[in-house]
Amino acid sequence: MPRIGINPARGQKLAFTPPRVTVAVLVHAPNEDGYFAHRLAVTRLTLESILTNSPKPFELLVFDNGSCDAMRTWLQGQYRAGNIDTLVESRDNIGKLNALWRIANLSQGSLIAYSDDDVYHLPGWLPEHLKVLEAFPNVGAVTGFYIKQRVGMSSEKTLEWAAAYEAENPGLVQRGQLIDPKWESEYMDNSGRSLERYQSEIAGLEDVVVERNGVKAWVSAHHFQVLMPKAVMLEVLGEMLEGGWSEMAMGRMVEMDDHMDAKGYLRLTTHPQTMRLLGNVIDDEVKALAARDGIETEAAMAQGFVPEKEAARESLPKRAARWLLNRLYPYVHGGGEQ
Repeated sequence: MPRIGINPARGQKLAFTPPRVTVAVLVHAPNEDGYFAHRLAVTRLTLESILTNSPKPFELLVFDNGSCDAMRTWLQGQYRAGNIDTLVESRDNIGKLNALWRIANLSQGSLIAYSDDDVYHLPGWLPEHLKVLEAFPNVGAVTGFYIKQRVGMSSEKTLEWAAAYEAENPGLVQRGQLIDPKWESEYMDNSGRSLERYQSEIAGLEDVVVERNGVKAWVSAHHFQVLMPKAVMLEVLGEMLEGGWSEMAMGRMVEMDDHMDAKGYLRLTTHPQTMRLLGNVIDDEVKALAARDGIETEAAMAQGFVPEKEAARESLPKRAARWLLNRLYPYVHGGGEQ
């Protein structure tokens, strides 16, 4: 007999209603060494900041893009614990743009709050993003940490809109050197930029703040943390990805920003800082931020990628090579003792 009875779900309606917002995180930790030596701790803090500081309801979607076994095991544990709503695992690294395309198609929400796996979400981040999205017309991207360099990148149409808006609404657009110097220091530290490089990148740029319906925003946005309407994300990526695929492992993200700008979508940043870049280590200031929010960082930092049983099976030369690499990496790359 091919079938016994009738599927009880037939004819029933879903009790589930998708949330408005999908918070999506792209994770990539191919190994536990060098640059990625602290990635589990950084990724863990990113996800815990989202879970702690995001008002419900939202979908937490994590796309693991070819990470090592230990990262996958930890993410699977978070999924089983109910902390991750949707976990997508790719055995191979399929590239950032290709992963974003899949995130856009899989997201339940009509809005996608995307983040790389090294961004701390501060309390109130989501309401502040939504305020900007709802206060300004035709918004394509809202980010939570202002980077002055981005005013000169992928912001042409937003600057044009701001100039026209200013002509009709005197006093609602501010221009000049308005950025908090602390934000500049944080950006340089966490992106590995020297002062000389940073100064060359912002030479000739001025900050622009626009106000509409009582909400202020900085002109410009970036792509490593951004709230976008799902329809905009699908439109832009769909036009960029011929045949639905890019051969690049990384890159083309500025091209994505440029493409959005060329289509006339506004690109803005929340006026208060609502995100903190983490880089690839957790510093004392971030530890203090996490402690304020009730998030424990020491356990995450002590937890290495290699599980204890697996580490015991490693050969002595391999363990020695890993120890040496991770010991020397900060010095070779200018970070000093970590």
